[in-house]
Amino acid sequence: MFTGSIVALITPMNYQGNVCRKSLKKLIDYHVYSGTSAIVSVGTTGESATLSHSEHSDVILMTLDLADGRIPIIAGTGANATAEGVLLTKRLTNTGVIGCLTVTPYYNRPTQEGLYQHFKIIAESTDLPQIIYNVPSRTGCDILPKTIARLSKIKNIIGIKEATGDLSRISQIRDLVNKDFILISGDDITALDSMQLGSTGIISVTANIAAREMVTLCILAQQGKFFEARRLNQRLMLLHQTLFCETNPIPVKWAAKYLGLIIEDTLRLPMTPLTKKGQNKMIQAIIKAGLYVKKEY
Repeated sequence: MFTGSIVALITPMNYQGNVCRKSLKKLIDYHVYSGTSAIVSVGTTGESATLSHSEHSDVILMTLDLADGRIPIIAGTGANATAEGVLLTKRLTNTGVIGCLTVTPYYNRPTQEGLYQHFKIIAESTDLPQIIYNVPSRTGCDILPKTIARLSKIKNIIGIKEATGDLSRISQIRDLVNKDFILISGDDITALDSMQLGSTGIISVTANIAAREMVTLCILAQQGKFFEARRLNQRLMLLHQTLFCETNPIPVKWAAKYLGLIIEDTLRLPMTPLTKKGQNKMIQAIIKAGLYVKKEY
């Protein structure tokens, strides 16, 4: 459940900016069909920052309902206020989610001790497995390996999504934690290298539109078939890169609509639609990756 290709799922919306249940169902069916290991609902790619508190929980519960036990659901429960993180985590206890992905507090830039206390208090508020999410490029906050090692001693903090893109972090963390502590890549571009260094898989943006390809990539890496994995990854590399040609999830939402996976690529302000230049880049990346319009799922 915490290995292989895990998708950081987009949150589809209609013209009015409301969550589109029909498109969400289609996305979930697509990932079940493709063999995706699990879904992260309402993470960064799921536009957690522009959903209201009630919507945040509602989308996770809707995802659980539509998944209907066919694929595990990990809840995005990050917040920049510890009390808010506790509240959101408690709301999801006994709902069926298999764990929580909790991003480092954004904007307020806590110290390492503040980070330790933040995650400790959230973890102690629940029995749900907790995965820390480190993405300093988005949060302005970097949780360091020594702090991760301290947190790994808390029984239900089971792993980290490491999205710095710094491969040296994998060995640094691995040297400080027990062997059962899970390291998951959060960066599609370096994910294969990360898996070769010991990560168990990837929480992926690319998997939103190339689910089967990312599943295959992870299986090849798990089997130690890195020559074949690198050949596939090279075909996907332009896609990995171009999905960040503008701020995530702008490009991936546009691509999902282009490929027929969602009805609309609506975003909420301050996120704006993909530019024409970005669209042209995405089309070239989609062609190179060998993707095609998806059938109904």
